[in-house]
Amino acid sequence: MARSLDRRSFLQHSCLLGGSLLTCGIPLDRSANAAPVRIEAPVVDEVTIQEVTDNSHDLFLRPVETPGLKVKRIGFPEAPQGKTLASEWGLALYLESRKGAESRRYLLDFGFTPDVYGNNLELLKVDPSKVDALIISHGHYDHVGGLIGFLETHRSRMRKDLRLYTGGEDNFCSRFLRNPDGSFTNFGTPFDRRKLKALDVQPVLSEAPIVVEDHAFTTGAVPRTSIEHVLPNTWVEYGVNDGIGCDTAAYVDHHFTPEELAGKPVPDQHWHEHATCFRVGDRGLVVITSCGHGGIINTLKRAQEITSIDKIYALVGGFHLAPAPSDYLAKVMAELKKFDLAHVMPMHCSGQNFIDLAKQEIPEKLVLCGTGSSFTFTA
Repeated sequence: MARSLDRRSFLQHSCLLGGSLLTCGIPLDRSANAAPVRIEAPVVDEVTIQEVTDNSHDLFLRPVETPGLKVKRIGFPEAPQGKTLASEWGLALYLESRKGAESRRYLLDFGFTPDVYGNNLELLKVDPSKVDALIISHGHYDHVGGLIGFLETHRSRMRKDLRLYTGGEDNFCSRFLRNPDGSFTNFGTPFDRRKLKALDVQPVLSEAPIVVEDHAFTTGAVPRTSIEHVLPNTWVEYGVNDGIGCDTAAYVDHHFTPEELAGKPVPDQHWHEHATCFRVGDRGLVVITSCGHGGIINTLKRAQEITSIDKIYALVGGFHLAPAPSDYLAKVMAELKKFDLAHVMPMHCSGQNFIDLAKQEIPEKLVLCGTGSSFTFTA
């Protein structure tokens, strides 16, 4: 079991995949004290990120082409009469990377519903049979809700040794929205590992950074080292009930309060949320935060720390700044401007408040996003 590992000595070596489940970890201590970890970031020649699902689809967004980046937009896709791309609260991305003649294809997050996700995959002509790996950024239902339905439809056509890379056990926890009266409402059905097993999908649980199918890599758990903190979102419950939930004994290290062990819902801190990254030639890192609950500055710093690469070419994904008050947002923007980013691409939960501020502060870096848009980065 993962809890029996000596984590410090374990991290002196690479995490090795020996069976159907990989578990790697770093000591979080619920703080900024994540152990120093280094990873050899693979170098790729090209990466394309396509938004399968985002909150909206703007037919009038214009294509962009600059050295190192080409942005394509989808208007009305070629489709049967009456069918078009759909948008909903959530995020789902299709990633394709190339290194020489070698390519890899990934599905990162799966939106809120299998109906919208399946509709858009079909219209965007994404072939599930060619996908090399699945990745989820964190266990929020607007990122995993479409996964099981997608697998039930397409699993028979996909590679036999299909792996689902996650940031750890936290993804399986039950999550709730807190109502004004203090009661709780389920935030979607908790992620069910039994269905993954029935569909012959191998979960890879790694709190530590890990290379994903030779081209991509994850940040692992993101230490909280900047001015950022997790803005209000869901509440989380630890423990397993009727086979559903997250097993506190399966975590690499025990870091639970008595209230958490008793199954009391607590504000969600997303200790296992990770970012997915690529190193694109000499241009630097492309960091995909998906939701970035732990903070986009923290995430960028983590990507630099684990790779020893300071240059970050692009920040892409959800930034979870929609609920940010103006003074907090201004502080985050001030920190973001210290990075030598070429492109900032806010999606999903980033917030119109962030986009409006970015138009004022970093207009030359801002690239607008929406369902169907694709972004190709080249070395």
